[in-house]
Parts: sequence; C-alpha cells; structure tokens
Amino acid sequence: MTGYDVLAEVYEWLISDAKLPPAEFAASFDDVLNLLPSNAHVLDCSCGTGQLAVGLAGRGMQVVATDASEAMVRRTAELSEEFGASLRAVRANWEELPDHFQDNTFDMVFCVGNSLHHAAGATGRGAALESMSRLLRPGGRLVLTSRTWELVRARGSRLEISDRLVRRNGRDAVVVYRWEIAPHWEEEHHIEIAIAQVDATGLVLVRSELLSCWPYRYEELEVELHRVGLQTELSTFDLEAENYMMVASKV
Repeated sequence: MTGYDVLAEVYEWLISDAKLPPAEFAASFDDVLNLLPSNAHVLDCSCGTGQLAVGLAGRGMQVVATDASEAMVRRTAELSEEFGASLRAVRANWEELPDHFQDNTFDMVFCVGNSLHHAAGATGRGAALESMSRLLRPGGRLVLTSRTWELVRARGSRLEISDRLVRRNGRDAVVVYRWEIAPHWEEEHHIEIAIAQVDATGLVLVRSELLSCWPYRYEELEVELHRVGLQTELSTFDLEAENYMMVASKV
C-alpha cells in the first residue's frame, strides 16, 4: 500500500464539487444506505480526508474511519470536528484491520474512491478483501468502487491535464495525472498525481506524489470476492464506463 501523505494536504482538489460536502458524498450511496438502520455500525476503510465517513456519522451511524496514511486519518479527524460529527479515526492498512476490530463487527464496509488497486497484486488484494469480509457481520455488505482498469490499460501510458481550474479554499489549481502502464496486468503500475495551485500573484505551488498500483480485471475481482465469502448483489460494471460500484454481501 502506498502513501498519500503529501496529497492529503491538497486532496480536496481531487474530489468532485458534487461530493465535497460530506452529506452529499454520503447521499451518493443512498441506495445501499437505505438498507441499513440509522444506528448501523459502518467502517470506511479507505477514508481519505473523511468526506464519506463524516457524512455517514451525520446520519447517526456508528462510524469508524481507517486509512493507511496517517495524514489522511488526521485530516478525517479534523473534518469530523469541523462538522461536529462523532466517529473514530484509526491509522491502519487493510491487512491490519483484524488487529483493531473483532470479526463480525460491522453492518457495512466501504472501500471506495478507487482504492483497492493500491493493494500489492493478487496476494495483497486477496488479503485486503479477506480482512474486510472478516469484519462484516453475516448478511453485512461490502461497498466497493473501482476504476475500469480494462479502459485504463487500453489507453496506455500518458499524461492527463485537467481542462479547467478547480477552486478550493479560495485557491485555483490544475490537476495532472501521469500514468505509467506496465506491459502486463500483474506488474506494478504507477500513477503520479500533481496538484498545481496558482495564487493571486501568479505563483505556482506544486504538490505531487508517485503512487504504486496493481490493476485487475472485473472478472478477477468477482472471483476474489467469492473466495472470501462475499456474494455480488449489485454491480454497475460497464466496459465503456470510467468507474463502477459493486455491492457484495457476506454469506
């Protein structure tokens, strides 16, 4: 699993306008949240800067937010304080989750924001999914979002520069992605993400981070979910869509 400690300070520029408010981020999952009681126990195990976790806590759910990045966990705690939301924030990577929480603890586990590809290959991904499954109660659900890696790989190595400025906290920035696509699926790939902030004087401040990732085919993910005792209930996978969501229940 790789860092995000540098990008944590500017992560807002990577979140869409529609999902920046915590309540709106949570509302984007209304279809699955409506399956839960208002006081459900929920884990966001790739919490980032906390928009989803804080939004869920605002609905009265018992929320735990975890991330492998200490900086992300700190920012999540700050956001929860800003919104007066009650949640627990813990630094832990996926494989460490069973060290912090008992099996069968949560009604729902979220792994969203295209996070799973940071698990190191099929072995790391399987271990991550095993941890998430262990923490779910029988009948509980894993909600996972992913890039469509079939599309990402087909486009090859490239540089993507946003076609408009993104404004956050009174500052504008250009978002840049640089993709290093390895020859084979199972090899380590890289994404370098850069946020180039422009201040009122025209000065440019760049924060960037090179992140490792291991892509996977949709069919592989389905098999891996089944292997850890999770059955796919819902999938929005489409080979022509940039992202998809899967909801899998614990058998």
